Amino acid sequence: MEVRFSTFGEKLTAQSGILQLMDDLGKALRAEGPVYMLGGGNPAKIPQVVQFFRERLQALAQDEARFLRAFTDYAEPQGLGEFREALARLFRERYGWPIGPENVVLTNGSQNAFALLFNLLAGPASDGRFRKILLPVLPEYIGYADTGWVPDIFLAMKPTIELLDAPFYKYHVDLSRLPDHEEVAAVCVSRPTNPTGNVLTEEELDALAQWSRERGVPFIIDNAYGAPFPSILFTDAEPYWDEHVVLALSLSKVGLPGVRTGIILAPEPIARALARMNAIFALAPASVGPGLVLDLVRSGEILELGPRWIQPYYRAKRDRALEWLEEFMGDVPYRVHLPEGTFFLWVWFPELPISAQELYQRLKARRVLVVPGQYFFPGLQAPWDHQHQCLRINFAGPEEVVREGLRRLARLVREVHKAGEKAVAVS
Repeated sequence: MEVRFSTFGEKLTAQSGILQLMDDLGKALRAEGPVYMLGGGNPAKIPQVVQFFRERLQALAQDEARFLRAFTDYAEPQGLGEFREALARLFRERYGWPIGPENVVLTNGSQNAFALLFNLLAGPASDGRFRKILLPVLPEYIGYADTGWVPDIFLAMKPTIELLDAPFYKYHVDLSRLPDHEEVAAVCVSRPTNPTGNVLTEEELDALAQWSRERGVPFIIDNAYGAPFPSILFTDAEPYWDEHVVLALSLSKVGLPGVRTGIILAPEPIARALARMNAIFALAPASVGPGLVLDLVRSGEILELGPRWIQPYYRAKRDRALEWLEEFMGDVPYRVHLPEGTFFLWVWFPELPISAQELYQRLKARRVLVVPGQYFFPGLQAPWDHQHQCLRINFAGPEEVVREGLRRLARLVREVHKAGEKAVAVS
């Protein structure tokens, strides 16, 4: 039988670069022998956090009413009502945000949330216009790239680059170049940003919030790593909310990626629309994650896990990874984006003789997996050398894996620099 797909179906069945990366990661996990996993986005298995949630799960299993509610009943399309009420109450009392359970909707993971949200807002509109999601500072999260049900839903901006004391640098929003046209459906930023660890400044957030408010479009903040939880932040960054803000949270980086729980705080019309999409695509979001952490939200303890265990753990791992990178790179020209949050290092090789994609392939042959930079530039309007000079490195893994992976990376980069210098000299 010849199966004929729609245009969207053809897009889904195409082997994109992201799908290839995920396939590589899966094969590496099944391979015999050591693999130095510096790619992927899985959070670390922090011993105290793992034990904490084991105990919470045991307590849930012993409470018959809570167990049955979490495991044996469908939730509402908006998600588990008790959880949404508790979260809205917590944020009202702690931060003074004027929200209720009607502003909260749950999804089966934040990737699912963004696919629904972007396609709800962007694409062909009833007035004949084609509206887009503005990404005001690249690079941005790799998972955004293929979410559009129609092509070309992103309008993206290159950042300005501030060179700091070596080896650090920092991206900034080029506020002077924000587009002034009507095709923007929403503005979206992540804070801190995957892949770079960039934390937008309060001034940048205020400017983007004002720009979007003046144009009557939502301002989406992807908060998978930020405040108020899981708070994987190494700089001061307060939780941010406004009445036109769509704030995306998740239980994944708290240490529960397997429960697939995305949390959206949004103006009521958007929350209602997302709930309707839930009903169509999933009937209802899963209740296990919300049921597991419900008491933590009611007590406010969900806000304490980051400062108590998660942030110190990743800060120490970040510092060691930076030390190893400096030790192994030696005199190789490289820069690292100032790591203000997340568990990634974004390494820039400004004089790399080969592309980051070629470097990725050669590293894979040496049993080291990273993520090449070109996948983090959705919506880029014109080619940019910078996107082919960067790698994302996950430092959340075991120390011996991260250290040896960085050592092998540095050795290969030195080799290609040496070979590139010889090639230039001969030519």
